[in-house]
Amino acid sequence: MITNQVLLLLMLSILWPTIALPFAPGNIGNLFGMPESDGKILQRSKRGWMWNQFFLLEEYTGNDHQYVGKLHSNMDKGDGNVKYILTGDGAGTLFLIDEKSGDIHATKRLDREEKAMYTLHAKVLDRNTNAELEPDTEFNIKIHDINDNAPKFAKEIYFASVPEMSEVGTSVATVTATDADDQTYGNSAKLVYSILQGQPYFSVDSENGTIKTALPGMDREVKENYQVVIQAKDMAGQMGGLSGTTTVSITLSDVNDSPPRFANHSFRVTAVESTVIGAAIGRIKADDPDVGRNAEMEYTIVGGHDIFNIITDQITQEGVIIIKKPLDYETKRDYEFRVEVKNTYLDARFIHGLQFKDYATVKVTVEDVDEPPVFTRNPYIIEVHEDTAAGSFVGVVSARDPDADNKPVKYSIDRHTDLERLFNIDSVNGTITTLKALDRETSKWHNISVVATEINNPRQTTRVPVFIKVLDVNDNAPEFAMSYDTFVCENVKAGQLIQTISAVDTDEPLVGHKFVFSISPTNPNFTIDDREDNTANILTRRGGFSRREMSMYLLPVVISDNDYPIQSSTSTLIVRVCACDSRGNMQSCNPEVLPFSDGLTTGALVAILLCVIILLMIVVLFAALRRQRKKEPLIISKEDVRDNVVSYNDEGGGEEDTQAFDIGTLRNPEVMDANKLRRDIIPEMDGVEWLFEPAPLNTVHVQSVFNDGHPIYYLLYLFDKQCSCEWLVQFICQTVNSFHHIGVTCNGKCML
Repeated sequence: MITNQVLLLLMLSILWPTIALPFAPGNIGNLFGMPESDGKILQRSKRGWMWNQFFLLEEYTGNDHQYVGKLHSNMDKGDGNVKYILTGDGAGTLFLIDEKSGDIHATKRLDREEKAMYTLHAKVLDRNTNAELEPDTEFNIKIHDINDNAPKFAKEIYFASVPEMSEVGTSVATVTATDADDQTYGNSAKLVYSILQGQPYFSVDSENGTIKTALPGMDREVKENYQVVIQAKDMAGQMGGLSGTTTVSITLSDVNDSPPRFANHSFRVTAVESTVIGAAIGRIKADDPDVGRNAEMEYTIVGGHDIFNIITDQITQEGVIIIKKPLDYETKRDYEFRVEVKNTYLDARFIHGLQFKDYATVKVTVEDVDEPPVFTRNPYIIEVHEDTAAGSFVGVVSARDPDADNKPVKYSIDRHTDLERLFNIDSVNGTITTLKALDRETSKWHNISVVATEINNPRQTTRVPVFIKVLDVNDNAPEFAMSYDTFVCENVKAGQLIQTISAVDTDEPLVGHKFVFSISPTNPNFTIDDREDNTANILTRRGGFSRREMSMYLLPVVISDNDYPIQSSTSTLIVRVCACDSRGNMQSCNPEVLPFSDGLTTGALVAILLCVIILLMIVVLFAALRRQRKKEPLIISKEDVRDNVVSYNDEGGGEEDTQAFDIGTLRNPEVMDANKLRRDIIPEMDGVEWLFEPAPLNTVHVQSVFNDGHPIYYLLYLFDKQCSCEWLVQFICQTVNSFHHIGVTCNGKCML
């Protein structure tokens, strides 16, 4: 049995080239406590420790403490007066020293993987005096490795993938293991990789653990997943080495190596003729064993089709047949076309020699349904002239039953779209006529809905919009575009512009409005210049206007359009004579009050006399109208009242009419107030229009005043509104001057 000292000596001989010992070869015997060789002269050396480094094998399994080595100092004479003291890593626990001999023992089994080296300190003391004989010195105990750790992989299972159909030697993944043993000592940590499961599909590089494909043409569609077991063994794979294993799950990823194929090359689809455009009527599907984008397909109709189209459902990869145009059972009942399917993405490695497309035939059968009537047009746009008499023809709508039996239909107007009931329709032939005259100025368009209903099946109805455009007829005369406040200065010169006028017309001729303006060519005061742009300038024909002679002129202007029939109207422009400064700015337009001149002409006297006669006639008529409001008494005498019952009827009117009389007047008609007249209601006159307000005079329509058949009643109405006799005299006088150009000064007084 080899002793620990001999084993330590053998280890030192192995490590001798790397260990520098501080002692001479002649001192080796002192280090291990062995006697010196005979025949040699012993020489005294300096004091010092007789050691440098100790070595100890890990995982000692003996029953006794494991001997480490011996400390010896040349101060130790062997007489027992020297005491050895040990401190440092594990001193007193892991490592014990014999204080007399300096022998060191390990008390426990040590693991190099936990700690590979221990550093300790040693002292030599005089046992009697405890004086230091040697200084504190450091030394190391190095733990030598043994192969006590098996290789380990980081994971118990790895996942990897490789494309199917990969060439032999294609790298799949690399797995490595680690060994906790000393990498620098022996083969305890030298690993070799091998494959235990997975042949003949895969192989592994023995040095670096790289897994590679070993079999060509591996097809994912045949087998997709493989379980490969890899082993790592230390001691360079020799017998007795330790090993560890791991599992690698390898998946073959898909490549586009399979074309799409129809399992059935003929499909039959049924569709009802009422199917709406864009609706799907059927689906067809081709099979592709590939997955992901390699299985994406595109369906097309060979040569296209007018009625049908096919699109690809990206989720199910089916071909969806849809309607492009309406189906008609009565027109065509069967259709047939070819569908092509192909992959969207192709792999250039596999397209040689393979046809990556397939074909199928689709037959579509159309089924008949009871369809509602169909109008020949949708919508209808009809034009009709305004002012067309009731019952006039507007247009015709027509609908038919598209079914084979062609059932009869009837027509009606949705009255919700014709609330004013302007139109009517013949229920049999669809003729639309007017119920009332149409006015374009009220509404230019009328939008109605016509309903066609099958007589035998009232649930089958169809609506169509009918847009009726009312065409313009030149039935409105042009008139002033606005109300003008016109004046002329007293110091104006001939040819001076005093007003620019324009006109409007509610009609809409096709070529636009073109108005013509004119006045009497014999008018001595004013002229008109038609600018031919629908405006005209009013100019003075003379100068020397005077408020004393005439404070206001009424200028009738005739405005005509150019459409057929030509419409014209006369609008009167009121021109006031005003005092102006030198720059033409108006200062005052009030008429000056001047006494009558003694030298009146015969014409002036005739005009004054005419005014007086007209005024007297107005007063007489006015009084007569007021007296007509009185009714004859029901009872003439008082005797008729006594012991008699009076019956009367009071119809119409309201509370104000009952207040117009007193029941007492029936008993005593003599006391009835003859002057009690109603003043709360102004008599309504047909054809009467405002001439001008009591304020400053403005534009009036003379033609409507003097040609409507009621000039006297209109003057009475104005007199009643103005309550001024002087105003009426002034108006009559100015009117006479305007039409007869007499030049009478209008400053008369009312004599009523």
